[in-house]
Amino acid sequence: MKKTGFTPHIDAPCDAFAETVLMPGDPKRSEFIAKNFLSEANLVNDVRGVKGYTGIYKGTPVSVMASGMGMPSMGIYSYELFNFFDVERIIRVGSAGAYSEKVNLRDIIIAAGACTDSDYIRHLKLSGNFAPIANFSLISKSVQKAEELKLNYHVGNVLSTDVFYSDTKSQLESWGKVGVLAVEMEAAALYTNAALSGKSALAICTVSDSLVTGDALPPQERETSFEDMIKLALETAN
Repeated sequence: MKKTGFTPHIDAPCDAFAETVLMPGDPKRSEFIAKNFLSEANLVNDVRGVKGYTGIYKGTPVSVMASGMGMPSMGIYSYELFNFFDVERIIRVGSAGAYSEKVNLRDIIIAAGACTDSDYIRHLKLSGNFAPIANFSLISKSVQKAEELKLNYHVGNVLSTDVFYSDTKSQLESWGKVGVLAVEMEAAALYTNAALSGKSALAICTVSDSLVTGDALPPQERETSFEDMIKLALETAN
C-alpha cells in the first residue's frame, strides 16, 4: 500500500513514527509517557488532540500515540499506523478489569489472545470465527522482561468488549468460566489489524479494577502501577 504521509486522522511524514509504537487509550497518558520515559521526544501528530510523539528509549527509537477508547477508534489508528506509515509493531498499554479471582489489583496482564463480543471482525466477511492473537515473539519478550523486573503478571485471554456499562454478573459467569482473565476494549481490533497488515501487536494491561471483588485502585496508585506497565512495554520494545 502506498504511504501518503498523512491520513484523515494523522498528519505526519511517512517516517515520523518509529517501528514500534506504544498506544495508551488516553492522549494525556501518551504525553506523560513521552515526557517521562523518552529522551528527545518530539510531537509528530496532534490531529483531534490525539498526540503522537517519537523519541528514544535506551538508544532505540520508540513512538507513543493514543488510540482513543474502544475498538472503532483503535481500529482506525492502528490500521493507519500499520498501513500508511512505517510502523511494524504496536504495543497497547492500558487498564483492565479482572474477571478472575486469581488476578489482583495492580497485576499486569499480557494478553495472548483477545475474545470479543464486538462486530468489528465481521467486516472481514469470513465464513467462520477469527481468533485475534498477539505476536508470539512479543509475548515471549514481555514475559522475560516481566520476570527480570519482578512484576506480578498473568498471560492469557482477555475480553475486548464494546460495552463499558453492562451486566457484570452475567459477563463474569460466561467469560470467566472459560478462563478469560480480564476485560478491556481495544485488543481484538488491534490484533485483527496486525494480522491483516502482516505486522505485530501485543496488549499489556494493568488491572485497575476487580469485577470479582468490586475493589478499584485510587487515582494515585493507578499512576504508580501504570508506570510498571509502561516500563515493561518499553523494555519489550527495546
